[in-house]
Amino acid sequence: MINREDVVQIGQIQKPHGLQGELAFSFTSDVFDEVDIPYFICEIDGILVPFFIENYRFKNDEIALVKFERIDSEEDAKILINSPLFIEKKFLSDDISDAEIEGDTYYIGFKVLDENDELIGEITDIDNETENVLFLVVNEKGDEYIIPAVDDYIIEINDDQKEMKMQLPEGLLDMSKAEDAGE
Repeated sequence: MINREDVVQIGQIQKPHGLQGELAFSFTSDVFDEVDIPYFICEIDGILVPFFIENYRFKNDEIALVKFERIDSEEDAKILINSPLFIEKKFLSDDISDAEIEGDTYYIGFKVLDENDELIGEITDIDNETENVLFLVVNEKGDEYIIPAVDDYIIEINDDQKEMKMQLPEGLLDMSKAEDAGE
C-alpha cells in the first residue's frame, strides 16, 4: 500500500488526449523527467493507485502527455480526469531539492523577513504569469504586497523554518501597498 507521506504531487490529470487512452496532465514540477520511474500514482476515490507508464512526452512548458499500460481507450482514460498525479519520493535523488519538486508553490506559506529579521508577511500566492515571478505577501493586518522574486533581493532561505530573508529596495513595500489602495 502506498502512503501519502511517501509521495509528492507533481501535477494533475486534465483530460484524455486522442482515442488510444493517452492523457494530458499539467505539471507543477518536471522533476519526474530527471529520474527513472516506472509508474505514476493517481488518486482514485481517496486511494493512491500506481499506473505503469508506457511512455510520456512534453506537449509544452505546462502540459505533458502520458500513456499508461492497460488504459487503451478514451473511455478507460476518463476515470482519471482531474486526478492528482504523484511520484514516490524513493525515486528522487537526495540532490533534488523540495523547491525543484514542488515548483513555485513550494514557497507558499513561507514567512518573509527583512534584513533586520522584521516580519514583512507571509507568501500566500505566486504569480508566474508574467516574465518576472512575483510573490503575493500578506501581513498580519491584511495588507498585501507584491514582491518580485528576484535572487538579488533574497538574502537567505530557511526551508526548515519556512522563512525567507529579503533585502528589498527602499520604498518597494510602500509602492506595492499604494498600488493596492488605488493611489
